[in-house]
Amino acid sequence: MWAAPTQIPLPPSLSCSSHGTTNSDKFRRKWNELRVRSSFFDYPLASRIIVRNIPYSLNEGRLLEEFSTFGHVAQVEVAKDEATKRSKGYAFIQYTCQDDAVLALENMDRKKLDGRMVYVELARPRKEAYDRPRTCGPPPPRDDQAAE
Repeated sequence: MWAAPTQIPLPPSLSCSSHGTTNSDKFRRKWNELRVRSSFFDYPLASRIIVRNIPYSLNEGRLLEEFSTFGHVAQVEVAKDEATKRSKGYAFIQYTCQDDAVLALENMDRKKLDGRMVYVELARPRKEAYDRPRTCGPPPPRDDQAAE
């Protein structure tokens, strides 16, 4: 469903000013010690944006070129149909800093990109970021209740 994301390494000189030693660094180390898989601490919250209504011919390189003017881009993913390998018309752009993502959102929302007006929003966290299944309905009966 997704194209191979374009990974760009972060040079130390381009790190965001908000990436100091904070409480989140302590939590990240704690999670790594516990060997828990979580994407919350990979990048700051609200540093991933979704760009909708992009032209179908637009590729990751062109998006990287356009959106890297607002800050360091860590990853670009264009959503593609599995069967046809054609773009679905939207993409996700991951910044290394939340401020850069907000700057890109404010400057690129409702702007023309290759002849089409694009809409930029903050992306919601992925389902696997929560690392637990989402359920609904009543809880399952406990073992001591099932025996009765």
